[in-house]
Amino acid sequence: MIFEKTGHGGDIYAQRVRCDFSANINPLGTPESVRRAVIDSAMQIHNYPDPCCRRLRNKIAEYESVLPSQVMCGNGAAELIFSYCMATGPKTALELAPTFSEYSAALENVGCRVVRHTLKQENDFALTDAFPGVLQSERPDVVFLCNPNNPTGRLIEPALLEKICLVCAENNTRVFLDECFLDLSDDGGAGSMKRYLTQYPNLFILKAFTKNYGMAGLRLGYCLCSDDALLERMSRTTQVWNVSVPAQAAGIAALGERAFLARAGAVIAAERERLGTDLAGLGFRVCRSDANFILFFSDREIERPLAAQGILVRNCANYHGLEHGWYRIAVKQKPENDLLISALRKIIGG
Repeated sequence: MIFEKTGHGGDIYAQRVRCDFSANINPLGTPESVRRAVIDSAMQIHNYPDPCCRRLRNKIAEYESVLPSQVMCGNGAAELIFSYCMATGPKTALELAPTFSEYSAALENVGCRVVRHTLKQENDFALTDAFPGVLQSERPDVVFLCNPNNPTGRLIEPALLEKICLVCAENNTRVFLDECFLDLSDDGGAGSMKRYLTQYPNLFILKAFTKNYGMAGLRLGYCLCSDDALLERMSRTTQVWNVSVPAQAAGIAALGERAFLARAGAVIAAERERLGTDLAGLGFRVCRSDANFILFFSDREIERPLAAQGILVRNCANYHGLEHGWYRIAVKQKPENDLLISALRKIIGG
């Protein structure tokens, strides 16, 4: 029996697809240096990969200005989410609604009770200064935050993040902070909380190569944390050789592509504004976004009519805190974005 794993974007295998807006990948695709590294690594695939990812971890540590001992690599960010939950074994967790669904999936896998703080549509799903009070009241074992949040695209104010870390440290609450989209946001990675790793051993930061460098098919993520005991427990929950030879080679190459990220950021900022204006002009309710994707509401069905034209979007009806009619789209380059708007005009006009 074949089990179908659904509920996320990026499934281009079930049908013929011209353009996939359902996965939030760098609009510039994959750097050529990464492609070459993958090809060259084929000469080494007769060997087992380094189970400790030594070269890659050292490169990440240098890139992030942290210690190699504070870095752990995984088979995509998803593996690290599940590994974290298995290693910490929380009884209660607090997350936002809406937010990335893999947090609750991993938490429920270890029997954890999940409490959700619902974000308000009227302020475009921004996290407000009321949240530290919620943490103080709930006192969960762990809080899961995504910055910028997925699917809303909203950044959390740096001062608010600092307050959250302080409150959590006082209450012995762990902080799981997903920064996978931060480098492609308006923040450009400058507001990463990695500078607080030593100050807050309860802080765990999730990162990935997937979105930044167009490497979704290689599965490569990493985390930053100063809690050595936690990283050791996490390492015991994952299979040995979980990061392949091609993935490690690609990661090392990608870390030299700072200019590539800067170019992508410029494209995203310009095209997100233009795309948002076009969507609003078609009558959709468009939420403010600080990231490389946009959340919007349509009072008519658009997913299936778009799919019939070979275009995928992310239906967000399965997110806690959202209902049918909410959609998320990646910000791509101008030709692809024009294709989407043209397809939507046909649907609205039809």
